[in-house]
Amino acid sequence: MKKLSIAILITFFMTTAQASELVYTPVNPNFGGSPLNGSHLLNSANAQNTYKDPSSSSSSYERPSALERFASSLESRLLSQLMTDIGNGNTGSMVTDDYIIDITDDGGALTVMITDLATNESTEIQVNGLDPNN
Repeated sequence: MKKLSIAILITFFMTTAQASELVYTPVNPNFGGSPLNGSHLLNSANAQNTYKDPSSSSSSYERPSALERFASSLESRLLSQLMTDIGNGNTGSMVTDDYIIDITDDGGALTVMITDLATNESTEIQVNGLDPNN
């Protein structure tokens, strides 16, 4: 009787097992996952990253002041104007905090001398055969 009741209980609790295929869907967008997961994965990785770059300074990044941004913008504008003048056959020089640029025209050969003030190294660029009348 005991065996019969155990068999009835096992039969009662037995159900048909159903199975389907397992389908793997990658999470990482680099391996075929949804591109919408990219920012989440990057943020998670950055939050877990405890590595500190030893070559970086201990202070946080400071934005340049308005005066520094203006000086940089002005320097870029002057360099752009100097390059335009080179194209027009004009010569001259420009001195900044970091370097000196001298442009000379030696009878059709344009010479640009760039001197780094920090290291005192010079670079000379020569372009031969320039004729402004062509």
